[in-house]
Amino acid sequence: MSATVELTRRQPASLPPGTGNSRRLNRRWNHRRRERLYQWMFLVPAVAYLALFFGYPVAKNVIMGFQEYSTSTFYTGEAPWVGLQNYVTVVTSSLFTTSLVNTALFTAGSIAGQFVIGLALAVFFKRKFPLNGVLRSLLLLPWLLPLIVSSAVWRWILDKDSGALNNFLGGLGIIDTGVPWLTSTSLALAAVVGVNIWIGIPFNVTVLYGGLQDIPDELYEAASLDGATGWRAFQHVTWPMLRPVVSVVLVLGVVYTLKVLDIILGLTNGGPANSTQTVATQSYALSFQEFKFGEGAAMGNILVLISLVFAVLYLRANRRAVDE
Repeated sequence: MSATVELTRRQPASLPPGTGNSRRLNRRWNHRRRERLYQWMFLVPAVAYLALFFGYPVAKNVIMGFQEYSTSTFYTGEAPWVGLQNYVTVVTSSLFTTSLVNTALFTAGSIAGQFVIGLALAVFFKRKFPLNGVLRSLLLLPWLLPLIVSSAVWRWILDKDSGALNNFLGGLGIIDTGVPWLTSTSLALAAVVGVNIWIGIPFNVTVLYGGLQDIPDELYEAASLDGATGWRAFQHVTWPMLRPVVSVVLVLGVVYTLKVLDIILGLTNGGPANSTQTVATQSYALSFQEFKFGEGAAMGNILVLISLVFAVLYLRANRRAVDE
């Protein structure tokens, strides 16, 4: 009898059915809750930052575009609602067509120059030669310099009387008198486009060079067996494989170029005679020179809409590139 009692004491009490499964489910549920908590801990600061420094300014600018917002508003706190009057004013202005055309010319010229030169340099640097990495690193300098510094340096280079470019061309006997690169209505826009091309080349080279590195060498070897070398290899191998990257580079370049402000202000301030006035500089002039904040916001919103179109194109091009 005593032996039976002892064995009964040693035997563990039977657990209710399903207790082990319940504990495992609870552990999984707690693990998922912790993971979700960690995700929100990382997500909330990013969302707050975007809402504060991007969402609020954009929303405020949209609202200002429908208000008569002036310097007196800062004292009275009142900005009467005027509806679409600001948009009508800026669109019917004599400078709107000029700024729109200049923006199109500035963007098209800059993108074309940056892409062609950037692609040529990317193909050149794909070859292995001494100091390849050093030269590619030095090529990034225009991209790393602050834009206001670049504009100050180029303003000195392009100066009519004491500029380095005119002195160089005069020393070669190409010109007899100084060329008014920044003070001529027929040359100023071209000069500004040239400076912006110089600034944008490193971005194009960097992205396109990365795209070229992803093209397998086996494709070029197979193409050479069929007689496709040089330009034919570029046409039938390089360009088709690089096309997704090209679409992304072009669309991003357009979005970046549309909002260029520092370079134009530093070189010409929109002159001479509004020959380099763009939508971005006109928005800046209306807001911070004429203090017509409502009209400046309306012009800025128009620029945002134009940029948004190309941003949508970029997203589609990027999705297509990922799919391919």
